[in-house]
Amino acid sequence: MFRSIVSSKAMSRIQANLVLLVAAAIWGSTFVVQHVSMDIIGPMSFTSTRFFLGFLVVLPLAIREWQKKKMTLKEKTHEVIAKKDLGLMIVIGVILFTATIIQQYGIIHTSVTNAGFLTALYVPMVPLLGLIIFRKKPHWITWIAIACSFSGTTLISGVDSSLQLGYGDALILTSTIFWGLHVLLVGLVAARTSMPLTLAAIQFAISAIIAAAFAVAMETLTLEILKAAFWFIAYAGVLSVGIAFTLQVVGQAHTQPADAALILSMETVFAAVAGAVILGERLEMTSMIGCALILSAILMVEVLPILIRKRRRFS
Repeated sequence: MFRSIVSSKAMSRIQANLVLLVAAAIWGSTFVVQHVSMDIIGPMSFTSTRFFLGFLVVLPLAIREWQKKKMTLKEKTHEVIAKKDLGLMIVIGVILFTATIIQQYGIIHTSVTNAGFLTALYVPMVPLLGLIIFRKKPHWITWIAIACSFSGTTLISGVDSSLQLGYGDALILTSTIFWGLHVLLVGLVAARTSMPLTLAAIQFAISAIIAAAFAVAMETLTLEILKAAFWFIAYAGVLSVGIAFTLQVVGQAHTQPADAALILSMETVFAAVAGAVILGERLEMTSMIGCALILSAILMVEVLPILIRKRRRFS
């Protein structure tokens, strides 16, 4: 089923957003894995091995996609991917590594719920960066939806006016800048090249290589550590990287970056639920209201523009 989804060339906006929702669910549950695994394996080693495993998962599909694109070229002298786009894919890999490793170090020093909340702050980063870098104005409803999403994440985390950011919280907050830039560039390159699987493979490979270089210099990785952390690496590598990040790239090829960011913000809800179920972190009534606010923000950005267009058409 995964293969049929990522290989689909014709995908509606609703289908794309459902794909992104699945990615958000996987990422939300992965916060628990990232948190617990740090008792066993170093952040760089964990990041390197999970992205290498994710690269292996998507590589056969990426090769197939490359070969299909090559066969469709009328002139064999044409490049499968323009050098500019290939360069952007490499840059996206560097950004992905930067966002992931800053977040990973942050998760060591904060709770799963707080990590999910603060990571979701990349949602307003996406339209803001799009406005600053590409001068692209999002629909006015998007800003209202972002406000609802932010309010929801605040309630889920139990944050109040007395919030004092710890070291881990500050790191995760910093990572949101890179997550926002990642979502923005993935949407641009995936839509322009129509090669989301190749993009996924390249960004995973770049992230794995950079993390491996740092791991060799900074950490000790033994066979015993790998065995102890095997299931954590497998979950984060196969599901979070190989499947979820690939679904993100595929979904973003068929929807707007600001909309994608709002859909992906559901990982906050899934992170809170996973933290409550697995780690026993508190999930109170205010958290439930926060989840409802995030869901309403997503419905707002998906449904209201359609209703407004229909009203204008018949008025």
